[in-house]
Amino acid sequence: MRTAAAPLSPPTAPAPAAGLARRQVHAVAGCYFVASFAALGLPPYLTAILPGLGDPHGHWAGLLYIVPTVFSALGAPLWGRLADRFGRKRLLLRAQLGLSVSFLCAGLAGSLPLFTLALVLQGFLGGTFAATNGYLAAALEGPGLSRALTLMQGSARAALVAAPILVGALSPWLSPHRQYLVMAVLPLAAAALLSRLPEPGSATPSDAAAAAPGGPVAPPAGLRALYAYEFTFVFATIVSYPYLITLVDQRVPGLDGTVSGVLFALPHLVYLALAGRTHRAVLHRPRRWLALGFALVAAGLAGHGPAHSVAAFVAARLLLGAGMTLGLVCLSVLAADAARGRPPGRMFGTLELVSKGGAVVAGLLATLANSAYGAGSPILLGTAAALVAALALCTVRTRTPSPSTRTRTRTRTRRSR
Repeated sequence: MRTAAAPLSPPTAPAPAAGLARRQVHAVAGCYFVASFAALGLPPYLTAILPGLGDPHGHWAGLLYIVPTVFSALGAPLWGRLADRFGRKRLLLRAQLGLSVSFLCAGLAGSLPLFTLALVLQGFLGGTFAATNGYLAAALEGPGLSRALTLMQGSARAALVAAPILVGALSPWLSPHRQYLVMAVLPLAAAALLSRLPEPGSATPSDAAAAAPGGPVAPPAGLRALYAYEFTFVFATIVSYPYLITLVDQRVPGLDGTVSGVLFALPHLVYLALAGRTHRAVLHRPRRWLALGFALVAAGLAGHGPAHSVAAFVAARLLLGAGMTLGLVCLSVLAADAARGRPPGRMFGTLELVSKGGAVVAGLLATLANSAYGAGSPILLGTAAALVAALALCTVRTRTPSPSTRTRTRTRTRRSR
C-alpha cells in the first residue's frame, strides 16, 4: 500500500501548474488588454482634457501623466501581499473594479483637483499588471508561465498601439475627458469574464521549496538581479518616449502626424510580430539573450542620433523593436524562473514597483534632459543605460542554473524515485 500511495502525493503539491487551460490564459490576456486600453489610450490626450478643467495651456499634463504610475508602484507591493493571503483571483477582480471606479471618477470630474484625485485612485486601485501576473504564477510555472507573461506583454503592446488611435477617432463625437465614462465599462466587462475563471491553488513557499530537489530553486541574488534588469530595461526604453515625436518633427519638418505615430508604434509592432518565436529561441539561455537585447536597444537608440529621414528613423525603430522584443521576452522567462518557490503576489507586486519606478525616473530625467539639452538628449541617456547593462551581463557570470537544467534535474530525480 505504501508503494501504491507514494505516487499519489506529488500531484497534489504542484496542482497550480496545471490550473489554467490555454483558452483561459487567452481570456486573462484579453482582460489585461481591456484594462490597459483606457489606461494607455487616454493619457496622451491630457493636453486636450486639461483646458476644460481650468488649465488652459495644459501645464500640468506632464506631471499628471506619471501620477497613476507613481501610485500604482506604491500600491503594488501591498496588493501583492494581500493576493497571497486572500486569493489571487479575488485581488485581480479588485484591480479591475478599482479601474472602473477610477475611470468613472475621472469622467465625472469637473475640476483639476478632482481629476487629479481620480488619477491617484486609478494608480492605487488598479495594479492589474501585478494582479494578473500573480494570478498566472499561482497556476503556471516554468515555460508555461513565461509564455503567459510574454502574452501579457503582447496585450499591453497591442493596447499601446490601438488605444490612442481609437480615442483620437472618437474625439470628434465624444471628448477624451468624457471617454473615461465609456472606458469604465471595459474593466467591468473584464471583471465579469474573470469571475468565471478558477481560483488557482497555491502551494506555500515552503511546500514549493520542499518539492524541488535541493530546496529553493531561485536564490535571493537571482531575484535582486531580476529587479536590476527590469529597472534598467524599463528606464532605457521609456526614457525615449516623451519627446520622440518632437525629435522626429525637428529632424523631418512637415512630416504628417500619422507617420510620426507609426514611427512611435513600430517597436511595439515588432514585439507583436516576433514575441512568440523569440520565446522559443531564448527559453534555455535567457541571460545571454538579454545581453543581446540590451545591446540592440543601445544600438537602436543610438541610431536615432544621426537620423534625419523617415527611412533612417524606421531602421532605428526596427532595431529598437528587436532589442525590446528580446529584452521583454527574456525578462518574462527570468521572472517565471524566479517565481518558483516564492509567493507570486508579493514577488510580482515588487516587480511592478521596480518597473514603475524605472518609468517614473525615466520620465523625470527625460524632462530635465530635454529642458537642458534638447529633444535628442533623453535618447542618449537610454543608450548609455542599455550599453552598461549589456556589458554587465556579458562580464558577470551567474551560477544559477537555467530553467531547462532545473527541469531536466527534476525529471531525472523523479525517474530515480
